[in-house]
Amino acid sequence: MRAMPTLPAVRVNRNAADRIASGHPWIFSSDVLDRGASQPGDAVRVLDGNGRVLGTAHYSSTSQISLRMLSNHLEDIDENFLRRRIEAAYLFRRRVVSGSDAYRLVHAEGDLLPALIIDRYADWFVVQLLDQGMDRLAPELVRVLISLFVPKGIIARNDVATRAKENLAREIRVLAGDAPERIEINMNDLTWQADLLSGQKTGVFLDQRENYIAARRYARGRALDCFTGTGGFALHLASVCEAVDGIDSSARALAIATSNAAANRITNVNFREVNVMDYLPSLVAAKRQLDIVVVDPPAFSKSRSVLESAVRGYKEINLRALRLLKQGGILVTCSCSHHMSEARFLEVVAQAALDSKKQLRVLERRTQPQDHPILLTVPETHYLKCLILEVI
Repeated sequence: MRAMPTLPAVRVNRNAADRIASGHPWIFSSDVLDRGASQPGDAVRVLDGNGRVLGTAHYSSTSQISLRMLSNHLEDIDENFLRRRIEAAYLFRRRVVSGSDAYRLVHAEGDLLPALIIDRYADWFVVQLLDQGMDRLAPELVRVLISLFVPKGIIARNDVATRAKENLAREIRVLAGDAPERIEINMNDLTWQADLLSGQKTGVFLDQRENYIAARRYARGRALDCFTGTGGFALHLASVCEAVDGIDSSARALAIATSNAAANRITNVNFREVNVMDYLPSLVAAKRQLDIVVVDPPAFSKSRSVLESAVRGYKEINLRALRLLKQGGILVTCSCSHHMSEARFLEVVAQAALDSKKQLRVLERRTQPQDHPILLTVPETHYLKCLILEVI
């Protein structure tokens, strides 16, 4: 019989126990009664006030989220644990991902591995280690990825603000193999260049992969892709549109977008470096009329405290986009903040439609692709909202 692991114990209050019972893996520092001998990044036994075992978690000494549950029973959080969870995640991706050699392999809580992101780009892997426990497991994680996939390179894109809450350095490191300036991937029958060391997110916007195809179904005529990045929506719309403008403030991203267009022999897309919020009013003033406008901004609301200012930003950008659309035109509008619920997002866009004196028909209410799984009891895993609307 296998011996039970000896782990430091952390006792939590009734609120935390109820939260775990409800299916949510986060326990906040205010609900911790006794940290015992736990050290930063330890895997710990989580006990309720009566000493009953609630499971195994990673302990953080500095974050407001003190514990992230990894299992509902006691087990060693080691290389074998990582291997089992990553193998399960990979089997799921083999079921739900098609037409792309780039996808999210591990989506943190969505794959029962809180604070761990793994994105696959063909033969390269980009990881994000977002708490003290996962950061400590970096060597074990590298060994698992090498044994399962034999990658050409593994890069840590630990340059995210979340790590500051864990008292961890913000950094970009090559953990194994090499990291070329750009690599080539295939997505939705298109060739893409990905900058894994300094590109947006972990290289490209993998979470819009399915929405690119959905938007193309409704596209025609003249199109505008706002916040185009490396050209995601713009290059997908090009095959069915007369002309597409892709606008963004990042010269680096637009350079890759231009290369992507050339690699796919797409000639009807024009990329322009502008501030989107300043540029749209000039199009309205010039009385430009378009058939489809895509609005996919960065997260306006990265915390609940700035949600109301984010609401104003989302309303303004959608109002400006709607003023450019002719009757029968299509608005594809997105929010990537989990603090903005779908219901609130619909309300904001509806208010923008009323102010623009345009009636909208909902064609599709979409979200992130299946390789970014949403857990029913963890609302934070549902972050991307995508609406496809028609002016009638």
